[in-house]
Amino acid sequence: MGIDNRTAPYTALFLRVCLGAYAIAHIYWKFYVLPTGFDGWWNGLAQAGYPSWVIIYVLSGEFLGALCLIPGIYTRWVALYCVPLILGAAQYWIVRKGYWFTIGGAEMPLLWAIALLAQAGLGDGAYALVPSPAFPLTGSRRAVPAE
Repeated sequence: MGIDNRTAPYTALFLRVCLGAYAIAHIYWKFYVLPTGFDGWWNGLAQAGYPSWVIIYVLSGEFLGALCLIPGIYTRWVALYCVPLILGAAQYWIVRKGYWFTIGGAEMPLLWAIALLAQAGLGDGAYALVPSPAFPLTGSRRAVPAE
């Protein structure tokens, strides 16, 4: 059994749209839902010891995810760009709450990181606006799925 080449591009599209929607939801949460607002979010991370450049990187990753993943603009590279910020979020929560999602832990950010890595591996998917350039050292050849 191999990869179903008829549905794989649409599965990658579905994953891409879901990840982009999650990025939009997180941006919305920071600005409109969080009781302390964006300033409270920023100040909370700063008080936790994170330097400003890390906080700016988090914002840049969320905005890139929101703007580029859904339409399929450099999908692989945007997904890889977002992985460290999500792993940082997992680290932030695991030291404060533990692993389990039910207590606000790192379970969900870790799953999100796995999904981003899966997206990078799957590629752009169907209807990508600007296809991702090939990974360095791998050339432009596509892997042949197992039969």
